[in-house]
Amino acid sequence: MTASGGKRWVAGLLVTAAVVALQGAGRGAQKAPAKRPNILFAISDDQSWPHTSADGCKGVRTPAFDWVARTGIRFTHAFSASPGCSPSRAAILTGRHTWQVEHAGTHASSFSAKYQVYPDLLENAGYHVGYTGKGWGPGNWKEGGRTRNPAGPDYNAVRLKEKPLGGVAATDYAGNFRQFLAERKPGQPFCFWYGGSEPHRVFEKGSGLKAGKKLEDAEVPPYLPDTPEVRSDLLDYYLEIEWFDRHLGQMLETLEKAGELDNTLVVVTSDNGMSFPRAKANCYDDGFRLPLAISWPAKIPGGRVVEDLISFIDFAPTFLEATGLKPTGAMTGRSMMSLLTSRKQGRVDPSRDRAFTARERHSSSRYNNHGYPIRALRTREYLYIRNFHPERWPAGDPRLLEDAEVADRGDVDGYFDIDAAPSKAILVTRRDDSKIAPFLHWSVGKRPAEELYAIEKDPACLKNLATDPVHAAARKRLRDTLDAYLKETGDPRLGNHPEIFETYPRYSRIRKFPPSP
Repeated sequence: MTASGGKRWVAGLLVTAAVVALQGAGRGAQKAPAKRPNILFAISDDQSWPHTSADGCKGVRTPAFDWVARTGIRFTHAFSASPGCSPSRAAILTGRHTWQVEHAGTHASSFSAKYQVYPDLLENAGYHVGYTGKGWGPGNWKEGGRTRNPAGPDYNAVRLKEKPLGGVAATDYAGNFRQFLAERKPGQPFCFWYGGSEPHRVFEKGSGLKAGKKLEDAEVPPYLPDTPEVRSDLLDYYLEIEWFDRHLGQMLETLEKAGELDNTLVVVTSDNGMSFPRAKANCYDDGFRLPLAISWPAKIPGGRVVEDLISFIDFAPTFLEATGLKPTGAMTGRSMMSLLTSRKQGRVDPSRDRAFTARERHSSSRYNNHGYPIRALRTREYLYIRNFHPERWPAGDPRLLEDAEVADRGDVDGYFDIDAAPSKAILVTRRDDSKIAPFLHWSVGKRPAEELYAIEKDPACLKNLATDPVHAAARKRLRDTLDAYLKETGDPRLGNHPEIFETYPRYSRIRKFPPSP
């Protein structure tokens, strides 16, 4: 990216020539492709639904995502398999739930080579594969017996000459994509994973305001206090979403110039929710309900909005079927091709009426490196959550709030399952303020074994109905459905080794905590 281009972006001129050039792409192209499709999988890092302009967020502009949604399908109910990055990515790559992939189902562990991933399967079928930015991780794939990242060979050598703001990575994602395409054989189909490191923290504080965004354009969720600091933090987050989208636009332009865009299956999404309190690492909607747009101009009728519940374990079998391969028997997910090629919108497939998510360990946040295990079932009407260790603190140990060692390390508190952020600091430093205290409790307070939310009426998940007699029948039905599914799919939490996830090594920083009380 040129210096002048960076300055234009900081000034907020995001409707680039890349997206303008795409306005006519794909029009009238509904014929079957003459060759196997390419796949461009674009996954941001820590982005909740609905933070795209296509989904109605007024504080962010995402012309590339919007183009994919407009020429393809925008999904309004898409759910990751975990609210944490490495287990979510493992589920995408394998087409399996996080509880079905052992070590890879928790954070910063390993990823056994015995679990097949779709990039390897496509490479064996003749595809040119690779990734830029963040593939599977964090974790140690070498310990699992792999010779490369599960997302494929890495293309990260091309770097930016300068960065327009401090929080973004120096990787030139679009430049690496061009290098990847230059190395493929003539006529060879490709499968590329674009893994942006944005909008993962840290953000350059105040960058949103510096770029011309307005505090009034920030959409403050009900579980955060509406303060100027929180609004500014959200604007910084929006700005990094736009950075991810800018590189996506450049990749789409590259494909258009190469004559490959019509025959490329483009999927744009994220791995888990935004890195704010009560979002990322939580099994509430803002932790695992994510943006999703899919286009394939030569095959998929566009201009549709689909409300079916989509699980991210369905990506891998979809990619295999789209390229003429059969999904493996080990994949729990099921292909979405019949949904994608349908001309229907709204609720299309009645069987796609539920989604499951799970978490184990996220960061090193508790004594003995213990996690906070959760399983959850999402329907259109309800979100049912099972907390397997309600005696533990969900975000970390508050006993470290006054710990001198913590202060010496520069950490503000012991809530390490929440990324350091101005929004988090407001909750902690003003915890004695009666107006702030409820927000802190929602994010870090202990939770009951069961939670139930009428999700369409309470999307912020603030009113737990699990003990409400009016919803007792729904709670029992959802609990029974969740238990049956977990047993059917072999979840150790309901099997003979319920604590096995606690034994998996962590190949990242492990903090010291006082013994559990």
